[in-house]
Amino acid sequence: MDDEAVREAAGSLPTEPGVYQFQRDDGTTLYVGKAVDLRARVRSYADPRSARIARMVERAETLGFAVTDTETQALLLEANLIKRHQPKYNVRLKDDKSYPLVQFTAHAFPRIEVTRDPDGGSEAQRTTGRANGDAVSLPAVYGPYTDHGRVETVVKAIRETYGLRGCSDHKFAGRERPCLDHDIGLCSAPCTDEIDAAAYAEDVAAAKRFFEGETGALADPIEREMERAAQAQEFERAANLRDRLEAVRAFHGGGGEAVAARGGERHVDVLGVVVEGDTATVARLHSEGGQLVDREQHTLTAPEGEERVADVLAAFIPQYYAERTLPDALLLPEDPGDNDLSAWLDAEGVAMRVPGAGREAKLVDLALKNAHRRAGGRDELSALRDALGLDRRPVRIEGVDVSHAQGKAVVGSDVTFVEGSAEKGDYRRKKLAEENDDYANMYRLVSWRARRAVAGRDDRPNPDLLLVDGGRGQLDAALDAIDDADWDVPAVALAKREEVVITPNGTHDWDADAPQLHVLQRVRDEAHRFAVQYHQSLRDSVDTALDEVAGIGPETRKRLLRRFGSAEGVRAASVAELRDVDGVGPALGERLDRRL
Repeated sequence: MDDEAVREAAGSLPTEPGVYQFQRDDGTTLYVGKAVDLRARVRSYADPRSARIARMVERAETLGFAVTDTETQALLLEANLIKRHQPKYNVRLKDDKSYPLVQFTAHAFPRIEVTRDPDGGSEAQRTTGRANGDAVSLPAVYGPYTDHGRVETVVKAIRETYGLRGCSDHKFAGRERPCLDHDIGLCSAPCTDEIDAAAYAEDVAAAKRFFEGETGALADPIEREMERAAQAQEFERAANLRDRLEAVRAFHGGGGEAVAARGGERHVDVLGVVVEGDTATVARLHSEGGQLVDREQHTLTAPEGEERVADVLAAFIPQYYAERTLPDALLLPEDPGDNDLSAWLDAEGVAMRVPGAGREAKLVDLALKNAHRRAGGRDELSALRDALGLDRRPVRIEGVDVSHAQGKAVVGSDVTFVEGSAEKGDYRRKKLAEENDDYANMYRLVSWRARRAVAGRDDRPNPDLLLVDGGRGQLDAALDAIDDADWDVPAVALAKREEVVITPNGTHDWDADAPQLHVLQRVRDEAHRFAVQYHQSLRDSVDTALDEVAGIGPETRKRLLRRFGSAEGVRAASVAELRDVDGVGPALGERLDRRL
């Protein structure tokens, strides 16, 4: 559209509040804006404020609009249209839909699942998880949640407690006998009429009550089962149930730093903004009753101009909160400078403050630190998702490696990284059968992890990506273990020397400075370090036994290890072979054989 076309289009618009859309003939929305006076606002585009907006107007071919009753309605409609159409020239919240939701499908026997792309229905219906009595049945969807791992843990607990199915429609239809999920206690098998529709519906309703805020709907049965396990002296199971109970109780809010909330302000959100190039990161801290209970980050396209942080806040706040519960107060690093936004928040009873000192200012600083941390590491995981074609951003990555000495003291490591940083509380290690076969050892390690996960005996959530330290052979062994266990987790390998990423379908030779390679290297190196450390600790524990045998000094110890290669070799040697070593007489040979 040229200047004259813009003026002509503006002349036909009303002088009322509303929203306008610059579009192409194919329906693509390039820009969405709000206005108190549609005609006057659109006319101003005949003389664009910036080169970016001038390019947008030049590429636009049509203009659409919608009239609203109030400026506030225009603000919220603009936010929803931006989220729906993701127009190129708006400051838009790009990764909002990457956060997981919990969905109960609209089947006669609903399936529970964690998803980032729920089934049909309006955003409002998705948010509340209820249909409005329409003829078309809609799924019940809860969320979004920021901690994918915690959501996975809770959904698994729901399935163990209430037996809700998690299978696809294809697997559910036409079955003659229950599947493995029923055998391991994850499903009550409605597919083969092991439970009737009424009883299953009661279990679904109980599960939904938990996501609607009734923690006891899940916590109480887990606690009872934990007590039964303890009384039966099944202490490992009781400990796993205890950990699960803690995760369930923390799901609707846990501890954190203290927030000095003002009178009547129970829910307070703190926002921090970092703008780097054409990308902006917003960190949100959420407090309830004076305790920080949630932290999350979002990515937006950055605007042009001098007031970039203010513009980001003015765009983020209505887009994020248009379909979420508003807090009692918002603490911000800058005033957004948007009168419509301020009027909307004021009408909704939200106090908006830009603290200059004190505890509130420190909280804003903390939010800024969170935003800087995400801005610095954001590209790694997003780039990794795009480079590998993953369905989701791999927030949780597990790395596995095997270490041994010629088939002796064989161990496996399983390390976890969350948001690109080591999560050492979720590290695991496994002593494996002694065999000098790297592929067989990798199969055993991954099979151990996969089967525990499928059986619900591993208290960690499934990773978004499994990284194997090794080449094609190690990856194939890991994939075989994953398939044999029916574990739904993507896996790739990273070879040490070439630094080539190997996938089931090919290889990637990325540049040495590629951000997606850096995060995989960190995970791979940590898995290797952790495996070698455990392997050495096992070898050292046996070597120490040599030192504890009376009559063996440093020189004799060296000769024994030089002759037999390791303490395990010494252990396997006969008395006659031991006596062939200088310094080992008949008595010492017998003593070594008895001790080792």
